[in-house]
Amino acid sequence: MTSSFTVHAASGYEQLMGRWSRRLAPLFIDFAGLAGGEKILDVGCGTGSLTFELAKSAGLAEIQAIDFSPVFVEAAKQRNTDPRMTFQQADATALPFADNTFDRALALLVLHFVPEAGKAVAEMRRVVRPGGVVAAVVWDHYGGMPGMRMMIDTIAALSEAGRQMRSRYCFQPMMQPGEMKRTFVEQGLADVTETELMIRMDYENFDDYWAPIGAGEGPLGKFMTTLDATERERVEAAVRDAYQAGRPDGPRSFANIAWACRGIVP
Repeated sequence: MTSSFTVHAASGYEQLMGRWSRRLAPLFIDFAGLAGGEKILDVGCGTGSLTFELAKSAGLAEIQAIDFSPVFVEAAKQRNTDPRMTFQQADATALPFADNTFDRALALLVLHFVPEAGKAVAEMRRVVRPGGVVAAVVWDHYGGMPGMRMMIDTIAALSEAGRQMRSRYCFQPMMQPGEMKRTFVEQGLADVTETELMIRMDYENFDDYWAPIGAGEGPLGKFMTTLDATERERVEAAVRDAYQAGRPDGPRSFANIAWACRGIVP
């Protein structure tokens, strides 16, 4: 298996995470860097949050994007009007490109869903020319996403299955401090730098927060699909109570931190 992310519909992903990855993409690009005339690879493009942000740079020569999910690839293709951009279905651990093809390979919110994350980093290094850049960013599920931890801690308090789900969620690959940096170094990248990037997730109300989870999107949504109707209602009521925190339903805002890592191909 080369992806542990569950996706049913591109629109569901957009509500779950796409709208927030679009906020993260400009910060990540600033960290990864760009230069005129470059060829860029977006590994795990999803619905195109990073890809379409990259396209705002008129100086780029070419942007290739791959994703393991054909649902995401098709959605991105339908949005695309830029002749510099190409989308295709592919595996991050077996990239369909020759050695030294790109100036930079970037991965936005992808490596923590790749069971063989080190192999994906090795592939990104392989397809980038010497002197080029490999960069990636992942959420800090354990300590950097209070809005999501609120949800999974609530679910964990209700059942053993919820506690097991929390353990999986909080300790996915590449999420611990220094873990991604060590992997970059192990894969032979030089001048490796790790930092934190922060955005905010702003929700209109509980339904805005919960709808994609209730529809089965993403890791938490996948867990919800394993519950019977009575247990789903119990979980939703408990999470609603946590979200509202004794106040009327309405807007809520949560800070979210991601680990970002960058290295140079020797």
